[in-house]
Order: sequence, then C-alpha cells, then structure tokens
Amino acid sequence: MDDAAPALMRLLSIMARLRAPDGCPWDREQSFATIAPYTIEEAYEVADAIARGDLPALQDELGDLLFQVVYHAQMAQEAGAFDFAAVARTISDKMIRRHPHVFGEAAARDTAAQNAAWEVQKQAERAARAETGTLAGIPPALPALTRANKLARRAARVGFDWPDPDAVLDKLVEEVAELRAELPGAAPERMADELGDMLFVMVNLARKLDLDPEACLRAANAKFERRFNAMEARLTAEGHSLPDVELEEMENAWQQVKAAERRGA
Repeated sequence: MDDAAPALMRLLSIMARLRAPDGCPWDREQSFATIAPYTIEEAYEVADAIARGDLPALQDELGDLLFQVVYHAQMAQEAGAFDFAAVARTISDKMIRRHPHVFGEAAARDTAAQNAAWEVQKQAERAARAETGTLAGIPPALPALTRANKLARRAARVGFDWPDPDAVLDKLVEEVAELRAELPGAAPERMADELGDMLFVMVNLARKLDLDPEACLRAANAKFERRFNAMEARLTAEGHSLPDVELEEMENAWQQVKAAERRGA
C-alpha cells in the first residue's frame, strides 16, 4: 500500500500530459461520449480475465480500467466539474455510509441482512436524487441482459414475480407459441416484440435459478466458438473448404466434436 499513492500520482500526471496542449492529438480530441465505449470494453475485458482465472491478465486489464476512470476525471477537471480526488472521496463516503456495521455503530450483519440494508440505503439515495418509483435509477445504457436482470430483480422485491422456475418455463412456452404465431406474417416489428418478450422471460428464468444471464451467454458463446473452430479444423484436415461443405456434413462433424468433448478427447 505504501507505493500506491506515488503510482497513482504518476498515472494522473501521465493523463494530464496526454491531454495537454502539446500532448497527444488523439487524446486531446476525445470526449466523455467518445471514451465511454472504451470504458465499457475495458470492464468486459476485466470480466474475461476473471472468468479465465488469468491473474497476470487481470492486473493488466484492471490497469486499463483504472486509466478509463482517470481519463474521465481529467476531462471533468478540465471542464471545471470535478477531479479524481472528488471521485475517490465520493466513493469512499458512499462505502462508509453503506457499511454502518463496519464504520459506525450499527450491529453486525450477516450477508442477507447486509444485502437488505444495502438496498434500503440505495433506495434512500435514489430518493435524495428525486428518482422515484421502484424501477428508478437503472441506467438505460447497461447491456440489455444486465438491465433486464436488474429490472426484474427490482420488480421482484415488491412481489411482482413468478413463484418458481417452473412458472417461468410455462411463460416461456407461451412466448414461444406467440412468436411462432407471428412467423407466417413475418412482420419484423411484431417478431422483434415477441422475441424481446422471450429474451426477457429467459433472463427471469436465469434469475430464478440464481444464474447470471450475461455469464450464461458468455459461456454459451465460448462453447459455440470452441466447437465451431474444432469442426472447421476437422473438415479442413479432411481437405474440405467450409463454404463448399453441405450442412449435413457440417452437422455430422459438429456431433463428432461434441462427442469428443464428452470423452475428454
């Protein structure tokens, strides 16, 4: 911890230098809006390093994410709004306020009690910002699956929820039927509406199963990528070019890849 302060000061100095009049032209031209996509990307790269259990990569990605915070703080300081120190003070004050059982006189709490108290505190903070309503304060810019999960969890806190996973599955069957009914007409806006309903129900199914829908889809993406690459490699080794292979032959290779995975080959 002793070298954290000078290391952070060095980073802040580097950022200020990049944004200086004689600094980097690209960095000087950026704004909150243009940097925001990089901030989101870096957060996902942190999550990816964690999922892979790659601690050296996590160190690197956390540095990239910290740089994003420093970047936004530098631009805000230039605009006369706030600086990095204000950001650090704000989060420190918030954490102390939300943990009175650690920093104050409140009684010790178990995890469940802390979660409940945390939500009460956040609700009070939203009210102080004049954000009213059960669903207030959930950022629209969140990834759609993440935001759907937060919306559903917030609604469930006031009792608007399915009783169990089976009930959600029944609803999913209903939504599949509604989408199937739209297929003959093929109206894009109606199909999009029904497909959105299906996805929202599936997010709720993940929630009822105590699963993270984003993590589930990331795992499914990784599995598809792994199996597709293996299928392509198998067919290429047999002298085939994938665009020229019939679907039935690709499916056969796909099943062989899945079987090999199950055998641990």
